[in-house]
Amino acid sequence: GVPGFPVFTRKAATDVCYLGCARMLLDRAERLYPQFATHNAHTVSAVIAMADGEAYEFQRLHGMGEALYEVARADHNVPCRIYAPVGAHEDLLAYLVRRLLENGANSSFANQLVDHRVEPEAVASDPISAVLEVGVPNDKLRQPPALYGASRPNAEGWDLFDTVDTARFEAARAPFRGTKFFAEPMVVVEGARGETSEVINPADASDLVGHVTDLAPGAAAGVIEAAAAGVGWADGSERAAVLRQVADLYEASAGELFALAAREAGKIGIDVVAELREAVDFLRYYANAAETLDGEPAGVWVAISPWNFPLAIFTGQIAASLAAGNAVVAKPAVQTPLIAAAAVKLFHKAGVPLAALQLCPGGGAVGAALTSQPGLAGVGFTGSTATAKVIDRQLAKTAPDAILVAETGGLNAMIVDSTALPEQAVRDIVVSAFQSAGQRCSALRVLYVQKDVAERTMTMLKGAMAALVTGAPWDLATDVGPVIDTAAKAKIAGHIEKHRAKVIASEGRADGLFVPPSVIKVGGIEQLEEEIFGPVLHVATFEADQIGDVIEAINGAGYGLTFGLHTRIDDRVEDVVGAVKVGNCYVNRNQIGAIVGSQPFGGEGLSGTGPKAGGPLTVTHLTKRPRPNLPEAAGPAASREAVQGAIDAVSAEDRVLEFTDMPGPTGESNRLTVHPRGVVICAGPGLAAAERQAKDARADGNGVVMVAPGVKGAPSPHFRAVDGVLSAADLASLSRFAGVVYDGERAALRAALAERDGAIIPLVSSGERLVLERHLCIDTTAAGGNAKLLSSTEEDPLAA
Repeated sequence: GVPGFPVFTRKAATDVCYLGCARMLLDRAERLYPQFATHNAHTVSAVIAMADGEAYEFQRLHGMGEALYEVARADHNVPCRIYAPVGAHEDLLAYLVRRLLENGANSSFANQLVDHRVEPEAVASDPISAVLEVGVPNDKLRQPPALYGASRPNAEGWDLFDTVDTARFEAARAPFRGTKFFAEPMVVVEGARGETSEVINPADASDLVGHVTDLAPGAAAGVIEAAAAGVGWADGSERAAVLRQVADLYEASAGELFALAAREAGKIGIDVVAELREAVDFLRYYANAAETLDGEPAGVWVAISPWNFPLAIFTGQIAASLAAGNAVVAKPAVQTPLIAAAAVKLFHKAGVPLAALQLCPGGGAVGAALTSQPGLAGVGFTGSTATAKVIDRQLAKTAPDAILVAETGGLNAMIVDSTALPEQAVRDIVVSAFQSAGQRCSALRVLYVQKDVAERTMTMLKGAMAALVTGAPWDLATDVGPVIDTAAKAKIAGHIEKHRAKVIASEGRADGLFVPPSVIKVGGIEQLEEEIFGPVLHVATFEADQIGDVIEAINGAGYGLTFGLHTRIDDRVEDVVGAVKVGNCYVNRNQIGAIVGSQPFGGEGLSGTGPKAGGPLTVTHLTKRPRPNLPEAAGPAASREAVQGAIDAVSAEDRVLEFTDMPGPTGESNRLTVHPRGVVICAGPGLAAAERQAKDARADGNGVVMVAPGVKGAPSPHFRAVDGVLSAADLASLSRFAGVVYDGERAALRAALAERDGAIIPLVSSGERLVLERHLCIDTTAAGGNAKLLSSTEEDPLAA
């Protein structure tokens, strides 16, 4: 190998080193990797010495190749070191099989050397030149930029484990290492400037990233009023072209955005790359939707985005609404206004009018002022469930026709059974729980491990945690960065301290805003009172026959965002995936990092309202919809007890209404399915309207309780009828229903639904579907692989 340059050795020099052709290695190194000579002078000297025959040796595995290497040693006086792996049988078996496969392959140097049909010149040929001459091995295999075929280009990749890409990455962000940025209201109205404050790097209190001037809350009414002029800002094809131009500008500004994400949000290298790529994917995916959209703009939307994805979610909310032709008033998180300002400047540069996209930095007071304005078409929000409920109640008072699209948190679980490959499970546990310092709504919070494998799994997990590097996000060696602010650290650290007696692992820095990744032993998910938004994993064990109880407990928590399963039993995958109620389910892989257009993301229950971000329903959901306003029905109020009894007596059908296989890389299966939402109340007003609503709701497999004067109908497992008028006061206290369809005056029912505790329940009009989207992602390589790659060489369905 080449000391100090492991990536080059791994990727290019294996067969060359077997032959000891050091000069050829050096030539290829300097040609393919110019920085090799500059940054590894000591390595170059060592390689030159090898070329002179003074400092290289052969190595062989004990018991293999003895005759071959004896020739090299005896006839050419080249040293040969004999080595042997040391360890337990279960660890060494995989190593032995890998060696046998490598050396037994037709293309292997060791195989060809003893094959007299292969000429010596072919054996000694330069493998790097051979690869360069071939180019693309098979033109029927899609390359990464063409992952989605002709529909849209894939976002540009940055491989931070490759020295060439790493050098490009460092060069792009270096000019912005000490830049002072500035954010301020970008609005149509005058006099909107509020207080100015500093933005400090959460990983380094001495790094002043920049300053932000907030929107004065009193200017909110003027901002919303001015935004009305931006509604319908272009036709569909023009909107699509502008969004694609924004995507190109994002990629051209990668260095600045990388630096901002690291310095302002504390994101490590692989996370800033993923952040930019997701934002670009959102822009191009929603641009396609704009071109084919059948619907009119809904009006003015307020987009309130989180600090943990300050570019990706911020961009996704804006792009989806702009694609529908709406005007957007964007309020970024108070912790991350600078990267939001940089993004909005690129939107404006690409051609989005100021009235169609206004930036309003600020804290909770600004958000409250914006969402309390009458006439809003809707609000897009990502954040806590509690804040989503506050917004919902505000909209019920001032804009009852407005739509709330909320993506909130989750108590996300993973099950690891006794058949799972422990190395793979632990790898995915660490990524799911601790990447991004656990500051993802999709992050793993509760791990269930079957008792039969718990001891080994936990030993391996502790070892993996000990290898994590907690430190400065700018350093590419860092695995875990800081949490976002002092309030976040205080809550996370307080939780760890409260459960100190049950902490079974805690590794890493604890100074400043750093929190060491920690594991806490619990009895089950029911013991967690709330989501702890940081690098804290709770672990429980279960017996083999208790997996049904585990799933029941997970569903009983009320959240439904992400879920992970590690098993090699196909029937178990089918049973568990069919029983767990979550928006995104991942099998034999980690449960974070959903990809736009491949893995539409969003939850149900306490975890969100839908539709899924980066999915086929998103942009259509943001368009204008008819709101019938039928006269109120006359008649006595329906009995609350009768309505609740009807709800308790019916259920939704357990079936998939629709499914779509989503595009993605080889070795991964992605399927989006549509399901009945649950029990739906169809309340008219009036008998005729209620009957139409019930017919549509039943067509989607929902359980239906029809409430209207004079209603009749034979009861069934999925249908009940209750005579009378639905009471708004009763609606506030009814339970176990998932939606209400009503075509009359909405204010009273809307307010009653908003005042409820728990999940946000939608009030919709006739023609609007009440369904759930769920996504299943399976790593198909983890349980025997598949033949997709082989079949792709013959026919590529996305190539057209």
